[in-house]
Amino acid sequence: MKAWIPLVLLSLLLAGCQMMEPGPPPERIEVIEIGEPQRPDAEQPDERRTAPAAPRIPRQVAFPAEEYAALPKTGSAILSGRLSLNGRPGAGETIAVAPVTTYSAEAAEQALAGRAVEPADPRAREYTHTTRTDGNGNFTLRGLPPGEFYVSGSVVNPANGQRQVILRQVSLRNGQRLEVNLNR
Repeated sequence: MKAWIPLVLLSLLLAGCQMMEPGPPPERIEVIEIGEPQRPDAEQPDERRTAPAAPRIPRQVAFPAEEYAALPKTGSAILSGRLSLNGRPGAGETIAVAPVTTYSAEAAEQALAGRAVEPADPRAREYTHTTRTDGNGNFTLRGLPPGEFYVSGSVVNPANGQRQVILRQVSLRNGQRLEVNLNR
């Protein structure tokens, strides 16, 4: 082997590049922290302890009606999994499955940067599928259409009181059963 080959491979690795085989895009999982820390000793009128909502920033991408019109709203895919943080289940949390579009990509990018965008256009919400986790953090969504999706959920980290969003990108086909564990 030429002496320069290991050096080039090491340089690529250190630069954050990696070689990948052709095929569907890999699944990504990201965790972000949003909101202010919760204070267990703080008194709130309804006795629930929740972090204040992070300020929302305006959307820069307009709702692309034509892009969404081309997407199916239903299908026969089933997505199930578990939401957990540090081994603790995310009980009673919302799981959202949204199609990957220019509009949803903006929200995902902002979420990964720790910022929340203003609420989605009601027309986009027609394509977003949601459910709640059970007491063990398990969830199942049925009737999902084929395509590329962001699957997300959030859990409060008891160590620091921060709500952490876990976001994963998946690809679905009609009739497919896919398990997606949102954990960190």
